[in-house]
Amino acid sequence: MQQAQTEISVSTQGQGLYEVTRDVDTWVSRQGVDTGLLTVFCRHTSCSLTIQENADPDVQRDMLEFFRRLVSENEPWYRHRAEGPDDMPAHIRTALTDVSVNIPVTGGRLGLGTWQGLYLFEHRHHPHHRKITLHLLGQ
Repeated sequence: MQQAQTEISVSTQGQGLYEVTRDVDTWVSRQGVDTGLLTVFCRHTSCSLTIQENADPDVQRDMLEFFRRLVSENEPWYRHRAEGPDDMPAHIRTALTDVSVNIPVTGGRLGLGTWQGLYLFEHRHHPHHRKITLHLLGQ
């Protein structure tokens, strides 16, 4: 059994889904692990990870719009406003999604379905530099 770990950075330009599949798959393929499990962990509380369709960009746009409607900004009952009106909604959206995902590795590649992609889901309006930790376990 072998293990490998690294960190990748993702620069965001505001709210949206940022596909990281290619970068993650490239790293996995260089580790010499044929069969295993990859854990992907987002080190932030105002963005998250999701596996979604990567064929039709309307899926990403609809996801973003859904979360905007589900968790609105400027609610009068929000107490936490330290970094602006998108601060607390970003934390709630992160709580509703995932900060880590597990992906099987098969044949040295990510075991995603044909139309699946791995995304960092940025919930803040302003650009950020996000850190994602990859931990691969396998043989």
